[in-house]
Amino acid sequence: MAPYKKPRMRDAALRRLLSVVLVTLLAVVLLITVLRTNLNSDALTRNSNEIDETFGVGSNYSLGGRKIVPVLNELSILLEKRNRLPPRNIDLFPNLPKDHITIVLYVHNRPQYLQIVVQSLSQVIGINETLLIVSHDGYFEEMNKIIEGIKLCRVKQIYAPYSPHVFPVGFPGVSPADCRDKENPKKNHCEGTADQYGNHRSPKIVSLKHHWWWMMNTVWDGLKETKQHSGHILFIEEDHFIFPNAYRNLQLLTTLKHKKCPNCYAANLAPFDVKLRGEGWESLIAERMGNVGYAFNRTIWRKIHRKAREFCFFDDYNWDITMWATVYPSFGGPVYSLRGPRTSAVHFGKCGLHQGQGEKAACIDNGVVKIEVEETDKVANIKPDWGLHVYRHQTGYQAGFKGWGGWGDLKRLFLDESSETIVQFLYQKLFPFTRTQFYVQTIGGNDQHIYDSFLIDEAAELGRSLKVLDPES
Repeated sequence: MAPYKKPRMRDAALRRLLSVVLVTLLAVVLLITVLRTNLNSDALTRNSNEIDETFGVGSNYSLGGRKIVPVLNELSILLEKRNRLPPRNIDLFPNLPKDHITIVLYVHNRPQYLQIVVQSLSQVIGINETLLIVSHDGYFEEMNKIIEGIKLCRVKQIYAPYSPHVFPVGFPGVSPADCRDKENPKKNHCEGTADQYGNHRSPKIVSLKHHWWWMMNTVWDGLKETKQHSGHILFIEEDHFIFPNAYRNLQLLTTLKHKKCPNCYAANLAPFDVKLRGEGWESLIAERMGNVGYAFNRTIWRKIHRKAREFCFFDDYNWDITMWATVYPSFGGPVYSLRGPRTSAVHFGKCGLHQGQGEKAACIDNGVVKIEVEETDKVANIKPDWGLHVYRHQTGYQAGFKGWGGWGDLKRLFLDESSETIVQFLYQKLFPFTRTQFYVQTIGGNDQHIYDSFLIDEAAELGRSLKVLDPES
């Protein structure tokens, strides 16, 4: 018996020793994890506080003593407060389906167009099941009144606080010292950096791109109503007529997307070519992502957001052309969107948002928009058992297009939500490091989220360029 007992006693002792070692290791790992979490939390808090102190509301964002980002004025502060208000009509629509598709309508100052869009939305089947977010490029009383009159669903309004329309005198509006058109800064004693064609910044035109980027960041990451939203969000504009079957068709498309077209990034209510009404086939269509009635989820937003540098540095004042010519191509493959064979939305605008903003210049024939809505457009007309037709080669803006310009003034970078504080912070404080990860306060939602992987050589490139803006810096 003795020869058996010794090994068994040794085995038992070894097991007890291993247990003690294992428990000790787990305790050490737990301690390290707690310490690391506390250190990271303290560091992030310090970074957050430092940024808040440096770039808080009311600060004079400057470079070499020159103001770059304006102090919030009375109107912009008021708009910031309005952005935090809860949606209206919750009493009328207390419960929304968990799988609802939020709709974002971004508007400028074309009230004649907006009235038509709101009227079309009132006929959409299922509109009462969703939240409508209206994103304003500035504040215009007539536009605001139209939205406040909506009772067909929950409605939340947000306002871009750094819109040039909110700052009529001074950046980001027109500053007295700004160069106009193709003026020479030295000859005309004015300030500004021209685009690739020699033209200087036109605030009302470039606000289109600034508003779109601010809106995306705010909706996805800044609003408590949507920052946890995991489904698709539909984006429409004030000159998009929406058919009655649009919401039901979109629900089908977003459900079928991962089965029928797993490589599709989005769902579209209208063809890429806005002049077309669809093929009329009994087939789903996959084609280039369009700019009328497009919907995507948070995964796609993250891919877009990681391309902030491409978006902000491309010399074109149009957000959609910027996406087609530089952001989408950087994804490394075709960016397809799924749609039905008949359109569920129509672009009816006859002029750009920088035109037709006066009371009499509505850009509408005789003040009326005539869009034919057939019976098949009033009910869902997409079938789950349809096959898929893919357009693999389509015309349009491609990689290599150099842009239409209008985006050359370096000050524009400080109005992009993802670069306004970040680039300045990098330029002034973080050059000693090779990589950084830190928190910033978003303009739109007073929420904090993380920005990572901004390489210093990118900031350095901007830093060198900023010396043109301020040679004494």
